[in-house]
Amino acid sequence: MRRSVLSVLASVALFASAASIASGAIGCTAPKAEDPQSILRSYSRALEEGRAEDAYRMLSDEARRGISLEAFKRMVKDNPEEVREIAKALARPTATPVVTATVTSSNGQELQLVLENGKWRVEATAIDLYAQDTPRHAIQGFVRAVERKRYDVVLKFVPDSHKEGLDPGKLKTAWEGHDKEEIEQVVSSLKQALPTASIEETGDRATMAYGAGTMQLVRERGLWKIEDFD
Repeated sequence: MRRSVLSVLASVALFASAASIASGAIGCTAPKAEDPQSILRSYSRALEEGRAEDAYRMLSDEARRGISLEAFKRMVKDNPEEVREIAKALARPTATPVVTATVTSSNGQELQLVLENGKWRVEATAIDLYAQDTPRHAIQGFVRAVERKRYDVVLKFVPDSHKEGLDPGKLKTAWEGHDKEEIEQVVSSLKQALPTASIEETGDRATMAYGAGTMQLVRERGLWKIEDFD
């Protein structure tokens, strides 16, 4: 029997709720805070036993803002099979949870941290000034490269289909010549938008609205690149 669209969405929502539990509880600085595995086990047990209110109380503040208690209870009640499947899956994690955190600066720069042996450590991505592992990192790296006039680096953000005939010298000539004002406006608008902008990601494509335009990105061989910024 095919699952209904509503049941699929319910499954996604319940899994997303589980993720919010782990991230929310980990952010707690209390010395006796539970570890991620314990929290997920408690959440899965509450779901399996039909204790929707108990499960709801384990959600992060952000998750509860996105769904009311009544809506959560209704979702659990209306999708019993999906709830049982998810509860069983969460009770048997396939790997040790990796606890991470993201700190965003006033200019939109993201810094990734990971919890190791009870201490927060700066992730490897922090040393890569021109990271392309996420759309946001790619946009930040692109802006940094343009501001520093590193046109050799800017080329790394150009999709293969757009690279023909381009080289650092031609970019320099255009972006410091007749296109200078336009590029400066784009960079300025991107910097203003980054701290609060939402990035919509669908498969290997992503978009971010900024100013009067939209940044379009494409992922090639695992690296995000700038396809257009019209």
